[in-house]
Amino acid sequence: MPEASDIEVVVLDVLGTMVDEPGGLRAAVREAVPGTDDATVDRLLTAWREQVRHEQRRVGRGDRDYADSATIDRAAALRVARLAGLTSPSAIERLATASERLSPWDDSASGLARLAERFPVLGLTHASRATLLRLNAYAGLRWHQALSAEDARAYKPAPEVYRLAIDAAGCPPERILMVAAHAWDLRGAQAMGLRTAYVHRPGGDPPGGSDAFDRTSNSLTELATTLTAGA
Repeated sequence: MPEASDIEVVVLDVLGTMVDEPGGLRAAVREAVPGTDDATVDRLLTAWREQVRHEQRRVGRGDRDYADSATIDRAAALRVARLAGLTSPSAIERLATASERLSPWDDSASGLARLAERFPVLGLTHASRATLLRLNAYAGLRWHQALSAEDARAYKPAPEVYRLAIDAAGCPPERILMVAAHAWDLRGAQAMGLRTAYVHRPGGDPPGGSDAFDRTSNSLTELATTLTAGA
């Protein structure tokens, strides 16, 4: 486990790690299709997430040109609308922009502020530049810098996305700590030489038996406490 003194910059995933993406999308689907029972909401949310993953993987395989997250979210919203029989253009548009209105986890703002007192902090996210701007404002996230995968025209775990953070940090990757609630994201960061910290979040992707991340925490508060102790 690296000491805090070995870390120069902290990079945090955003969707799912800093904001409640599953809960926010669920609420957006329920708002778009009021009166829908829980089972149907679950089915529609699954359809949304499958659509997004499918298109991001197509980009990763080179099966389609890069499309930013806003474009992919709009396609997912149209799929949900078709399945739900939703025809209102305004309701579909609001659903398509749901990622701009995801609430932070209870400890996100305070944990980020504590980390920022000790380290430069970067956000690194799939969200498009325009979506990221509005999401940061909505969720009250205050970064030293926030980076969108749009600038790499790729999606994590593509190396180009982590390279954005390495270049912005301006230090060796082993002095950068990547924080995420998704083990697949941390594996991608490890492959680029970054240090890794898993933070548990509901709906995240927990580590598997073969994962060996540098730190594991139950919350961002816990991680911030261990990294800033004695500062």
